[in-house]
Amino acid sequence: MTTELMTYAGPVEADALVTRTGGIPLAPAGAMWPRCATCGGPMQFLAQILLDGPGRPVVEPGVGVARVMALFMCQNDPGSCEEWSPTAGGNRALLHPAAGLQPMAAPELDAEDGEFDEEVLRLGAVNGVALVPWPTADYFAARREWADRTGDGTRQILGQLGGRPAWLQYDETPTCAGCAESMALVAQLEEGPCASTAMNFGSGKAFAFACGPCDRAVFLWQC
Repeated sequence: MTTELMTYAGPVEADALVTRTGGIPLAPAGAMWPRCATCGGPMQFLAQILLDGPGRPVVEPGVGVARVMALFMCQNDPGSCEEWSPTAGGNRALLHPAAGLQPMAAPELDAEDGEFDEEVLRLGAVNGVALVPWPTADYFAARREWADRTGDGTRQILGQLGGRPAWLQYDETPTCAGCAESMALVAQLEEGPCASTAMNFGSGKAFAFACGPCDRAVFLWQC
């Protein structure tokens, strides 16, 4: 069994239909930018991941793309909105049909949003993803081996696509609210190669899950 490592592939277009971190979320026309259930402010867009019909991540770019997963997390007051939780409403994993997507318009901030900074809506960089099949099943071991072999350092690894989650704490694999089956891992994410533009997982790791048949997705992180 291999691990599909996601490695940093340099900058890409902000609205590219590829698996990437940062940039502009793609969504159907009229889709609303998600807001935090705790503070009510607009969330930060983290990443976009391409999936096939059954909800599995697409490992060959441009082939068999049926859905796009968009990941968001509240960063208006980090740590105050339980943004690590899969159920507290401080993050959001959205699934959209791949056809007919367009760049999502940033929310119009009204008087009640005066304390929220529009710059917090997006990461400071757009990172493309290169996929490297690595002949080691354990993610942590594969990550170390790749870094040692290439000399590029583990910061260049953005995570893994599919596979088995490598938990930092206990197993939090979510159960689908629709069919009551365990959800499949779509991606495990690292914060990013540059600390100044990284996603904020408390120096931990994030996990995105989906149930393809029920068209549901869940996001969480551990540190």
